[in-house]
Amino acid sequence: MTAPTPAPTPVQPPAETIYDLRTRALTQSPEALGIAPSTTHPTVWGVLMETGYPEGLATLQVLADGTASLHWGSGGGIVGDSRRLAVREAAQAFLSAAQDHAAEAAPAEDHPLPEVGRVRFHLLAFDGPRGAEGGEAELSDGRHPFSGLFYAGHGVITQLIELAEAEEAA
Repeated sequence: MTAPTPAPTPVQPPAETIYDLRTRALTQSPEALGIAPSTTHPTVWGVLMETGYPEGLATLQVLADGTASLHWGSGGGIVGDSRRLAVREAAQAFLSAAQDHAAEAAPAEDHPLPEVGRVRFHLLAFDGPRGAEGGEAELSDGRHPFSGLFYAGHGVITQLIELAEAEEAA
């Protein structure tokens, strides 16, 4: 006999400022940002990777205009300087991975928060938003079809944290 699956744990709702940033990212139009389809990004112009932790939400946002940021639901965050080569390269790799996974992601009218232990991808596509979700453990050990996107997102997170640490030390 197998043990019953525990009920999912909802993530703490983000602070109002973070919720507003999230909403803006998920509802803005690429045209308003001056982003148009290109040879490198014909389908996807941005991607958010949200992870539910017991302490709250973590949201990574990368847009084709060079914007890269990481926000915590409690209100903190890191905004990456796209002029920094390492941040720009990691952000481009994340967008390319999102482009590669676009056909696998389902159209998404709603943008729910992930539950604790879950990761939700919001692909901002020119023809409308798409979404996918997986368990953090499955994604991190390569057992999920979106593991490559997860790894690319963590590449951006690493560069943003290194940038913030370097700026703090200066």
